[in-house]
Formats: sequence, structure tokens, C-alpha cells
Amino acid sequence: MTIRRLAVYCGSAPGTDPAFADMARALVREMASRGVDMVYGGGRLGLMGIIADEMLASGGRVYGVIPQALVDHEVAHTGLTELTTVANMHERKAKMTELCDGFVALPGGIGTLDELFEAWTWNALGYHAKPFCLLNVHGFWDGLADFMDHVSATGFLSEARRRQLLKAETVGDALDRLDEAVKKAEQGVTW
Repeated sequence: MTIRRLAVYCGSAPGTDPAFADMARALVREMASRGVDMVYGGGRLGLMGIIADEMLASGGRVYGVIPQALVDHEVAHTGLTELTTVANMHERKAKMTELCDGFVALPGGIGTLDELFEAWTWNALGYHAKPFCLLNVHGFWDGLADFMDHVSATGFLSEARRRQLLKAETVGDALDRLDEAVKKAEQGVTW
């Protein structure tokens, strides 16, 4: 099996480097060309809005999941294939995990980190076997990867668990690595 639906974690701000938005657009265009649907946080601002608009313009399907409080603040994207409103962030993350086959993280802030680490933790606890990958735009994720190496070296994260946090420099590599990880997970092999 290959990835059919990919959850994309990213910022509700565009960031300071135009390369962040450029890579976000490139990611979803490639996803659409491969027939991969997108699951994301349902917002219309920042990188979130950029990926939703680009995916729809590329003919892809976009499934948003957003807490009611954010709908009330009028940040929901109203033109998606499907928008699911949930009570809170816990339900959002659970629903996104249910809807996807894997996760990719573009640049983002604490919300992106929260989602990424919860997906990784749920994997460690056996709640799912879905892979995750950092799309390393202009070295954005290098510091986090280095820190996770430190966490592993100091005995708080096994080497096998550390290897699960995939990192890719290009859109094609990210999608290929996620596809390979899904195939390995189906065979019961840790990617």
C-alpha cells in the first residue's frame, strides 16, 4: 500500500522565509499529482491556508479538522472538500490520525510540534503504526533533529525510536520515504 491520505502539519503563519510557502505549495502539488489526499487542521491562515488553496487548485481533495473555538474565531477554511468541526484539540489530533496514513511536518510553531510529538508518542504506545517525516525547508528542522539525537544519546529515546523521525530535504524524497515506511509497517517492520 502507498499513502492515500497524508496529514500535513504546518504553521498558521507563513513564516519569514518565502521558501516555506514555496515548499508547502510544491508538497501539495506533488501530493495531488500522486493522487494523495490531504488532511490538515482546517485553517485558512498562514501555511495552512496556502496548502489548502494550492491542493484544491491542483485538483486534490482536502479534509480539514478544526476545533469549534477556531471556527468561532473565523479562521476556518470554508472551501474544503470536507471540514469536520470537533470540540477541542485532543479530538482534532485523534480525528486527523484516524483519517490519514502518515504525517509530514512543514515549518510551524508550537501547534505543529504538539501534533508531531503526539503522533510520534501514539506510535510509540502502539496506537498506530503510521510514519512521520520532517520536510526540512532551508534547514528548518535541523535543530530539532540534532536535539532528538541528543535525547537518544543520553538514553531517553532508543536508537530505533529516533530513526522513526524521518527527515527529507525534498518533497519527492519525503513522499517516497513515507510510502516506503507504510509498506514496511504493513510487513510488521519498523521503518
